Amino acid sequence: MADAQEVVLDPATSEQATLLGNLLELYIHDLSPAFPNIELGVDGRFGYDRLPLYWSEPETRFPFLIRRGGKVAGFVLVTRGSPASEDPDVCDIAEFFVVARERRSGVGRRAAFLLWNHLPGRWIARASEANPAALGFWAGVVKEYTNGDAMEFKHPGVPKAWRVYSFDTSPQRA
Repeated sequence: MADAQEVVLDPATSEQATLLGNLLELYIHDLSPAFPNIELGVDGRFGYDRLPLYWSEPETRFPFLIRRGGKVAGFVLVTRGSPASEDPDVCDIAEFFVVARERRSGVGRRAAFLLWNHLPGRWIARASEANPAALGFWAGVVKEYTNGDAMEFKHPGVPKAWRVYSFDTSPQRA
């Protein structure tokens, strides 16, 4: 039986695409105030056209489900390559979502740490300047994980610039 507090990061399978699609709807709804160009489709869904690529391009896209106590608590979508870097090998947190009831409980922090331990290497974490909650989360989590050894810079974006954190999670990093 799973510990009620245990956070687990599971690779998502193509059989879980519907689950991820449903979670993406919640995530995009949450982001809509920060991104005024987000529109509902005629079917009442936001949609996420790139989701199927996470199974057709397994060398460059990595989907994960976050679970707490065995229950779904969110997801992470990772890409190799980032719009904020010219490095084709850097891992980018394309999307990161924790359901509302699990926020501020340490679930997101633990999931990020598990992710970086699972895929060691060069990383980009980024948040829109229009999303203050994400800015605070990534600033704190990256600083804690790297002991302050991360580069922070701004990258152009729409509707506002992105705050970007660049760091290395390799075991041999100095």
